[in-house]
Amino acid sequence: MRNAVLFERLISQDLNICLWFNRGCRHTAIKKSFTFISWLGDGKFWYTIMLCLPFALGQQGLYVSLHLIAVGIAGLLVYKLIKTNTHRLRPYMASQAVSLGTSPLDQYSFPSGHTLHAVSFTIILVSYFPALLWFLLPFTILVALSRMILGLHYPSDVGIGALIGSILAVISLQF
Repeated sequence: MRNAVLFERLISQDLNICLWFNRGCRHTAIKKSFTFISWLGDGKFWYTIMLCLPFALGQQGLYVSLHLIAVGIAGLLVYKLIKTNTHRLRPYMASQAVSLGTSPLDQYSFPSGHTLHAVSFTIILVSYFPALLWFLLPFTILVALSRMILGLHYPSDVGIGALIGSILAVISLQF
């Protein structure tokens, strides 16, 4: 009984924090900006980097791109497995108080695939090219924030996505 009450409080807090971030959706400029960031974070930004690296850096760039692709596939498999087994509805579907900022890619929210991939790709890229930290870290943070601002994810979805992405990246760097 005590655990159930604690769990309900955590879910309520998750929604409250989501609602706080989602207030940004009321402002057209914020909504449009984060919709664009989310669109970039859906892969376009990362695919562009993966395509450019071999042209810019030759064999080393190809190696890094293949590393990113392998971790991207692993991340996709892990996130799909979790999503299809947890069936957590997106915040805008669970609460009428949450405004939907842009169309979702699928029905379920847990975990955030955008955040998972942004974190894993950032860790990998920064491990090869430390100077990119100042560019990639803000972008990754904005991608994570976009998911809550647009009403697509709870903070716990984003946090777990970041954790899984970190773990996948760190494991991949061991090989």
